[in-house]
Amino acid sequence: MARPLRIDLQGGWYHVTSRGNERRAVFRDDADRRHFLELLAQWTERFAVRLHAYVLMDNHYHLLVETPHANLSAAMQWLQVSYTVWFNRRHGRAGHLFQGRFKAIVFESEESAWELSRYVHLNPVRLRRLGLDKATQERSRAGLGEKPDPKLVAERLRQLRTYPWSSYRAYARLADSPPWLTSGRVLELGEGRNRSAQVAAHRQYVEEAVREGMLPSPWERLRAGLLLGSEEFVRRIGRRARGDAREQPALRRMQPRPTFEQVVAVVEQLKGEKWDGFRERYGDWGRDMVLYLARRRCGLTLRELAEQAGGMDYSSVATAVRRFARRAGRARKLHELIIAAEMELSNA
Repeated sequence: MARPLRIDLQGGWYHVTSRGNERRAVFRDDADRRHFLELLAQWTERFAVRLHAYVLMDNHYHLLVETPHANLSAAMQWLQVSYTVWFNRRHGRAGHLFQGRFKAIVFESEESAWELSRYVHLNPVRLRRLGLDKATQERSRAGLGEKPDPKLVAERLRQLRTYPWSSYRAYARLADSPPWLTSGRVLELGEGRNRSAQVAAHRQYVEEAVREGMLPSPWERLRAGLLLGSEEFVRRIGRRARGDAREQPALRRMQPRPTFEQVVAVVEQLKGEKWDGFRERYGDWGRDMVLYLARRRCGLTLRELAEQAGGMDYSSVATAVRRFARRAGRARKLHELIIAAEMELSNA
């Protein structure tokens, strides 16, 4: 089993999440949730961490954290052990409560906190009954979604604004902010010269996604499963990460990504034809392979990939990637070509 990769940074910014063991509830009632918030208050003081955003769901939680000291691992160990001991005593149970070690994604700059605060705060509305679950979102990104009914939009906004176990109400000034929540740093990243304008800008940013029925995910740009940032950031963090590359796949994945042009050159060589000759040829295996490999290896969003491919519609890119994956699963020759292309890209 791969050993956990630990990245404790002085001044680091993290998105932290942890799920219940076997996806079971870690918050059974409001008393559980209140106690966890009480622990967060102690946690920010004991470890001098800054909590910028949070949300508690039934079987998991999300935190947006900054560590002035390089102590995230120690801080999270205290938080989860303290809560587990209390939870087990209260509910008459024993054993692990959380599913393994917490997951922490390191992101490069404060600017990313603006986007990630929206991601954290939107969790309570990512529900099937509201038409915002993962499957529905995938259909919408593929251009298959429908315009939401005004009544449904109103219900989405009601759920977002009244959910009591999230920092969104404090951000939107719908409730008092607890003293252990640091919301100002994120709000200052938006537009507005004063705090009232910054609050309005953040609220519009979050709620517009709910109205449109599109909840963008920042994880399409994720590197090695735990880094969000530029190539230089990935290399810098890779040098500081503790672990054995032979035992830790994440370290091996912290390698520079190929460019879209490099992917095109490799497929041109395998196909024996220039990209301009098959770029607009619908269903061509070469075109679809370029899109498939670029999606996997270049860290491009669907929209970015569509632009690189000559202005395609991003839903067409998503369809082409899925189509090629199915074809490669059935055709041995295409599978062998993928392996050859991957080897070339790894050596580029």
